[in-house]
Amino acid sequence: MSKINAVRDKEQKAALNAWAGQNFIGSIIAGTGFGKSRCGVLAVEYALKDGGNALILVPTVQLQQQFVEEFEKWGVSTDNVEILCYQSAYKLKSKSYTIVVCDEIHLGLSPEYRKFFENNASKMLLCMTATLPEEVEYKDILSKMAPTAYKITLDKCVKLGFVSPYQITCIPVKLTKQEQADYKKANNSFVYCKYQLGQFNAFDEAQRIMRTKDASGAEKKAAILFYKAIRDRKTVIDYAHNKIKKFQSIYYKNTDKKILVFGGANDFTDQLCDSIAPYAMAYHSKKTKKQRDVALELFKTGDINVLCSTKALNQGFDVPNANMGIICGITSKGLSMIQRVGRLVRFQENKVGKIIILYVADSQEEKWLKNATKTLNNVVWK
Repeated sequence: MSKINAVRDKEQKAALNAWAGQNFIGSIIAGTGFGKSRCGVLAVEYALKDGGNALILVPTVQLQQQFVEEFEKWGVSTDNVEILCYQSAYKLKSKSYTIVVCDEIHLGLSPEYRKFFENNASKMLLCMTATLPEEVEYKDILSKMAPTAYKITLDKCVKLGFVSPYQITCIPVKLTKQEQADYKKANNSFVYCKYQLGQFNAFDEAQRIMRTKDASGAEKKAAILFYKAIRDRKTVIDYAHNKIKKFQSIYYKNTDKKILVFGGANDFTDQLCDSIAPYAMAYHSKKTKKQRDVALELFKTGDINVLCSTKALNQGFDVPNANMGIICGITSKGLSMIQRVGRLVRFQENKVGKIIILYVADSQEEKWLKNATKTLNNVVWK
């Protein structure tokens, strides 16, 4: 481990030097295991060596606490350092900082959170995330606000030994007859609305219509039906009954594993959890903080060996000792996939992170999965 830590330390310094070379304004794009949080701590330490104040922005309360622990771990003072969530920081008005560090910046680029950067100033700006935002608008904003200074992929982190290697196995499931009929109906509606809005720019056109106050009633109706068709189609996929049956089969062959499970919707995540009760608990946004804390603690202690989530564990959250993952809900975004894979490849000596992805064959979900995994190695299709 000492050799790996030396390599990691060298890469972190290279990242910070590259950031400094851009006049201390830029982004570090780094996969799991690189140690982005330590880069943030070291950047703050350097920025405040002659005094001043710092702000660290994070998306969740859990990450707030993790940054406090990072400062303690590396022996860096938190005097004159604020650590806030994006949800509260965007309300800050006219304040000047020596340095602002933005963790998981892809979650802090929405219009309302962007107000923070419009209302407040800093001499130094360090943004960090695992991959660049996929939305063209957000990617452009980040490139102008904090151009990429350093980039290292998840697979490069695996190669350097920062995290365990991984194996992704994609397994298809079929829809039931009723689900096939529902999916076909929703997909036909989607295709019809797509042509109504413009075959090659339907999504852009629908967004334009919904943002335009003086759009006609017919235009708004077409856009609303378009979004409804997308939701209806995704609902069929997200709640596919055979995903539950396949999930149960996989679990009962791997009862010795500690497993993280990701569903596509909270209610379906609960169904997955219930299907193997009492061995699993759910951790998602519809659960209270107390319920989430209990679920996480029982998973840590081994009283349950399956933790089922939707999005709550995607980023910035280290789940201890998980050695297998089952993903039952897909989006087209590679960033979401990278984050989920990252939950499973934290360093475990002489172990391989095993990830199984269940998807509906011959559906939009299969297309999304191919797009989401196109930058990853070690992907096997059954």
